[in-house]
Amino acid sequence: MLQPSDAWQPSADRATLQQRAAMLRQVREFFYDRNVLEVDTPVLARFGVTDPHLSNLTTVLTGDNHRWVLQTSPEYAMKRLLAAGSGCIYQLSKVFRDDEQSSRHNPEFTLLEWYRVGFSAAQLMHELEQLLQLLLGAPAACYLTYQQAFERYLHLDPLAADSHSTLQRALQDYPPLAELAQRESDRDTLQQLAMASVIEPALDPSIPTFITHYPASQAALAQLAPDDDRVAERFELFYRGLELANGYHELTDAKLQQQRFLADQQQRRQLQRPHAISDPRLIAALDHGLPDCSGVAVGFDRLVMLRCHKQHIQQVLPFAIDRA
Repeated sequence: MLQPSDAWQPSADRATLQQRAAMLRQVREFFYDRNVLEVDTPVLARFGVTDPHLSNLTTVLTGDNHRWVLQTSPEYAMKRLLAAGSGCIYQLSKVFRDDEQSSRHNPEFTLLEWYRVGFSAAQLMHELEQLLQLLLGAPAACYLTYQQAFERYLHLDPLAADSHSTLQRALQDYPPLAELAQRESDRDTLQQLAMASVIEPALDPSIPTFITHYPASQAALAQLAPDDDRVAERFELFYRGLELANGYHELTDAKLQQQRFLADQQQRRQLQRPHAISDPRLIAALDHGLPDCSGVAVGFDRLVMLRCHKQHIQQVLPFAIDRA
């Protein structure tokens, strides 16, 4: 439970705030040099996300009965700009997620998100790798498919027909997870548990690692791979013990996106989570025509944590939630 502080002082010290400001400047120069346009989309909007694992914070306006939603990401609005012909764009945005607070999570945080028209997922990962080298002096990255990661660290194929029962058996070797694994009937939820609790901690923290080609059932807003429809052109980036980024070769098919929204709603009902209305304007933008592009969202505050060698996200925010 959140315990508000009466302290008026900032959460971060001056040296950290100076580093934060320097990194913001470096990010803007990075994209300016590449002719990527900075945009600024609404934080407060009519629709939120349907993702079963995310929750929007909401509010109401005086004299308006409509529920307004604080955005978990600027993705939908940025895709509307892309469909309108914006070209390559990026944004440093404040976003909000109704999640449990922890050393890695603050309900309000800064997200760096960008979209590159005509880029493949591989090209976007290479650009993200360059940004990581600029901001953190990171070494060259390692690339593993989702399938390779499970085979390496859990000795099973997550794409196999019997992967659910095989993974349940494998997780019996991890006592803190064993009982939960036996109870979990959803394959994706079980795989996400294994990824977060077994695979991520086993990755070499000294090397940025891209996990690519997530199962099609975890595609979210990504296209399926043209050479293997069991997997999606989705990737995540891990470095020094933190998940830093989530990216896609973006889905451009409006009908397929609507089907995924409906599947999200069904899963939300199964998980007994509140109904979330899908954004019809995103569907309309896709129907109008989203250019072929790849996009990625990066947790900017986590980058600051790594640069400043901080263990808690509160230490890199001017005012964390307990002092907001």
